[in-house]
Amino acid sequence: MRDYLVAHGFQPGPVEKDLDATQHFRVLDPEENHIAFVHRPPADPETPASKQISSHLIHAGFVVKDLAAENRFYVDLLGFRLYWQGGFKDDGTDWYELQLPEGPDWIEYMLNIPAHADHHELGVQNHFSFGVKDVHAAAAKLRARKLRKFDGPEVGRDGKDSLDAYDPDGTRVEIMEFTPKQKPCCHPYTADHPKP
Repeated sequence: MRDYLVAHGFQPGPVEKDLDATQHFRVLDPEENHIAFVHRPPADPETPASKQISSHLIHAGFVVKDLAAENRFYVDLLGFRLYWQGGFKDDGTDWYELQLPEGPDWIEYMLNIPAHADHHELGVQNHFSFGVKDVHAAAAKLRARKLRKFDGPEVGRDGKDSLDAYDPDGTRVEIMEFTPKQKPCCHPYTADHPKP
């Protein structure tokens, strides 16, 4: 993958190896977002069950200014494919979701964000999302762990039930069900959903 990116004019960093044998390198996409390519060794089957709300990161969203430039990288070069697109209004596109070339997880372009967006707004837009079977059960766990302030659960314009919490720096942490509860606005889904 690193050689492929170099052959297409990108300048990725060196391949690094962590103590657990995970290998990774980073590259800047056309809008200078840091993107890491990671290869992890198989998980240890003896690892005890986690108390995490979820261990499946289903998507990450980030502010995009030039959809065409980003699509030349993610779609044309890397092979991502459209999953869903929609907006605050039925005829608009504020969210543009692209699934991985060989999997159901995705990235989400956050479009139409003002160039002068403040720290709070960027924390809302630049986010990551964990998949769960039942967001209401996840909300109950968060409350039991003394997290009282979060938005939702509620069904979004994409038809999926989710909630939004914020880390101490104001970055949105979304917890979302894997499949929609209802038909999405704007456009239908074009691919299969992630599975638990």
